[in-house]
Amino acid sequence: MKTLKLSILFLLTLVFVNVNAQEKKKYKIHTVAFYNLENLFDTINDPLKYDEASPIMEMHEANRSEVYLAKVKNMAKVVADIGKEDTNNSPAVIGVSEVENRQVLVDLVNDPQLLDKDYGIVHFDSPDARGIDVALLYQKALFKPTDTSSFELKIYDDDTRERVYTRDQLLVSGKLDGELIHIIVNHWPSRRGGEARSRPKRVAAANLNKRIIDSLQSIDPYAKIITMGDLNDNPNNASLKEALKAESKKKKVGFKGIYNPFEDQFKKQGLGTTGYRDAWSLFDQILLTQPFLEKDYETFRYYKSGIFNKNYLTNKHGRYKGYPFRSFADGSFTDGFSDHFPVYVYLVKEVKDEGESTKN
Repeated sequence: MKTLKLSILFLLTLVFVNVNAQEKKKYKIHTVAFYNLENLFDTINDPLKYDEASPIMEMHEANRSEVYLAKVKNMAKVVADIGKEDTNNSPAVIGVSEVENRQVLVDLVNDPQLLDKDYGIVHFDSPDARGIDVALLYQKALFKPTDTSSFELKIYDDDTRERVYTRDQLLVSGKLDGELIHIIVNHWPSRRGGEARSRPKRVAAANLNKRIIDSLQSIDPYAKIITMGDLNDNPNNASLKEALKAESKKKKVGFKGIYNPFEDQFKKQGLGTTGYRDAWSLFDQILLTQPFLEKDYETFRYYKSGIFNKNYLTNKHGRYKGYPFRSFADGSFTDGFSDHFPVYVYLVKEVKDEGESTKN
């Protein structure tokens, strides 16, 4: 069999070189990412939300605006950098969590570091008790939303049976360079009270996620679906393995199956996106349905995944050296970024028409 070499060019193309025939093929590449922005709250007290407990609102009022502007600037830098090294562009689409409202997203996408990317916003207010939401940002030139909806997760306290208000799951369908894909953005319930006690809440979130995926596949069995988010579970936990039935090996992903490229990064490489009690967790993940795994590249296919853990995003000293350089600690602003690293996948597609542009 003839061998192929793969290289990524800054013209946002991939070139496969057939060693024997010197045959070249060009490929478009786009970054799809997710980032937990760690308490991106504004400085305004919203009487309808419990935002008084946000780190910014707990600060002295005179410092809030300065901290907020620095926080937005830092978040914009990271978003601008994800994927840039390989694609010379920021993500075509990026899901985010821990945002208070639409206005903080408007401020984010209008930061000078992102302004020329012309990001659009998909956001719904959710009933979360902390007042935090998920959202999707997309470059308008690359992705065109065709349908958006929000799915409420109803879970209840084990003892009181009172409802626990948490984040909705956001579904955005749209065309990436003319090709229909579906993206679900998640922020599943936390591990408050312990992993075992809180586990049913995340399994419930995974079951809701699976129902959304099943509904899309009932319309189109070959639907290209990406589900992403801060799942507050590792890739080998029950919510991922039993409820979503995600597989870590491409060859095991069957018809309508789900692939999790981050499981081996966690289990075999020991990588993580957030640290707690001197241990790594890989809570931030991006999963894809089987059609992204086909071997031809006539339409967008999965190419590779990664954790964006550049040096500037990590603590340099102390007990948490190497862990994410978070924004807030001990009641003050650190001028850091987030307590989570972002994650990303690359999608590639062959460019067959010689006249078709390969630039984003």
